[in-house]
Amino acid sequence: MTKVADEEEGKKEKQGEKRQYDPNFKGPIKNRSCTDIICCLLFLIFFTGMIICTIIGYTRGDPYKLILPTDTKGQICGYDAAVKDKPYLMYFDISTCAQMGAAVVVSGCPTPAVCQAACPTGYYVYLETKAAALVTLTQADLDKMICKDWISPQPTTSSSSSDIQAFIDDDECAPYYMDSTGVVNRCVPSIFKTITDYAADLYYTDGGGVNRTLQTSSGTSLTGTLISSASGYLAKFYSAVQHVEMVMKDIVASGYLILIFLGMGTVFAFLWIVIMRWISGAMVWISIFMVIGLLGFGAYWCFTKYYELKNQNVVSEWGFDEAFALNFSYYLQLKETWLAFACTTSTFLAIFVFLLLILCSRICLAIELIKEGSRAIGNMIFTLFWPIIPFLLQIGLLIYMGFSVAYIASMGNSEFYSNSTNTSSNGVDYYLSRTPCTPDSSTAGQVCDFVKYGGEQYIIPVLVFMLFMFLWVMNFIVALGQMTLAGSFASYYWAFEKPKDIPAFPLTAAFYRSLRYHLGTLAFGSLIIAIIQMVRIVLEYLDHKIKGKENPVAKFFLKCLKCCFWCLEKFVRFMNRNAYIMTAVYGRNFCSAAKEAFFLLLRNVVRAVVLDKICDYVLFISKLMVTAAVGVGAYFWFSGGIDFFQKYNPNLNYFLTPVIVVVIGMFIIACTFFSVYNMAVDTLFLCFLEDLEMHDGSPEKPYFMSKSLMKILNKTNKFEEPKGKK
Repeated sequence: MTKVADEEEGKKEKQGEKRQYDPNFKGPIKNRSCTDIICCLLFLIFFTGMIICTIIGYTRGDPYKLILPTDTKGQICGYDAAVKDKPYLMYFDISTCAQMGAAVVVSGCPTPAVCQAACPTGYYVYLETKAAALVTLTQADLDKMICKDWISPQPTTSSSSSDIQAFIDDDECAPYYMDSTGVVNRCVPSIFKTITDYAADLYYTDGGGVNRTLQTSSGTSLTGTLISSASGYLAKFYSAVQHVEMVMKDIVASGYLILIFLGMGTVFAFLWIVIMRWISGAMVWISIFMVIGLLGFGAYWCFTKYYELKNQNVVSEWGFDEAFALNFSYYLQLKETWLAFACTTSTFLAIFVFLLLILCSRICLAIELIKEGSRAIGNMIFTLFWPIIPFLLQIGLLIYMGFSVAYIASMGNSEFYSNSTNTSSNGVDYYLSRTPCTPDSSTAGQVCDFVKYGGEQYIIPVLVFMLFMFLWVMNFIVALGQMTLAGSFASYYWAFEKPKDIPAFPLTAAFYRSLRYHLGTLAFGSLIIAIIQMVRIVLEYLDHKIKGKENPVAKFFLKCLKCCFWCLEKFVRFMNRNAYIMTAVYGRNFCSAAKEAFFLLLRNVVRAVVLDKICDYVLFISKLMVTAAVGVGAYFWFSGGIDFFQKYNPNLNYFLTPVIVVVIGMFIIACTFFSVYNMAVDTLFLCFLEDLEMHDGSPEKPYFMSKSLMKILNKTNKFEEPKGKK
């Protein structure tokens, strides 16, 4: 007896104690208290800090600094009063952009830049003006030059070519320019379609019929290759912006049709959930027997091929030449290959059939719980529309964070550096080596050039804090949605006579309990997820930094850490969902609820795994079917494949644009609808396990589960049940 008692005690320690019968328990308890108050206060403190950071950003920042370009004098093109009518930034020598690499998009080029009303549409090199100075220099010759705002060359009787050269040497005027296009308000050369030989010097014919080669102030001739490498990163913007504009036009033109398709898809998704109580079982069993059939046919085919080759007396030679090592067709001529395929397929078939025989009852139970989830949603139809509220909150958070980050990132002051002669071949080193200076009205852009915005050392820490708060609040919203649904579906399960005993407004009541008592629990669970996600972001950043570095040990450990934290996040998300369910039902704090849920699942681990995988499979097939059905319909409509539809189609640049938008939008809608279904199944499953542990079917302790679930488990209530119980 002592040994048996010790074994029972050890089992309790490993798997936890089963829940005891409570005669007063009739579903989610109403008499509960606040949980995880410390985490709630911590969340409110951090949330207040986020608001304060946003207010500081709004008072000190200016997003136009990030959106619009800034010239050498520190003026924001198209925004500051002096350059209000000059929205485009033109670089004096764009060939220097090649020295900056990808950083050119953020920091600009190490060359003077001025705001212009429009980008140049012609070609010019300062040698043209120098040649004119040798004869007669006119104002028209000088007007071709693009110079800094305070430089206004005027023709005089003493003007000479050396005066023109001085403007160029002092970086007061551009040595050349070419046909350009405004890309994000930066002038980028748009000459590449006319270039046939990138290695040849670029030249143009001036008004006098003279061919002039484009060259820098130092006399370096410009080639297509040099300009391409210099403006490559900026030119990519041009192509991207052009395609984005065309895509946006297609979306606007077909917007009403996209909304119609998404509306039809929403109705289809709703109907699919309703009918899943009848088709989910067929979906699962048909898939299972299809897998068995495919494995069986595969084994039969492989054995057939093996005996065909064996009867042909084919001799295998494994010591073949290395030239055949990667020739797969050679392997297919060997009977040993087909024997290996046959044995492998037969093994998988045997394992699959063996598992099916063992897990048959659990598969039936999982299917019945999925059907029960459909019945629950059918009796509480407003749960399908609940995800709209968390979705709107998430959209609001994205918009809020977008504006906040833009203002905070733009809090930095303008940084000016002395415009000494560039003797470095590396533009980044040149920027860093110049001496910082403080400009005034007479030196800005002359002695001191604007380089970038910076100088505020706390901007990066504040942005990191805002990123963490974004993760925390986003996961908090997700948790709120999950706990609200859990409370609703728990009310359904613990109604003895369904739907008569379902309390009024179960969704509203569950939402109230979550906000009134369990903000701390929601904050606790979402904080754990946010910390793990923050660590994963840091690991991704480190992985990006060591790319190209020859350190295999560091790469290996980094990959291992990334994999471990990915798995950890998946596990914690799973436990959080079940902890929220237990909190929604019993009002426990996060740790207690997570512990109870963990041990409850541990005591029923096989059922949990089977249900989880079957539910994932059914929901995946459902999402795929709903999305594919609407996507195929949109494809045939917008492609004009059916003549009847063509007269209703707008003129589109890419007919696939609205199709892709419809597919993405429909997939999001399907995920939203079926997330409710998934939460319903998870909640009903935990309640079902609790029901089995607390009750035995006696008149004093009757089961709350449906008759169909009791039938699968060969259990009954030992008294006449109400007629409404199914």
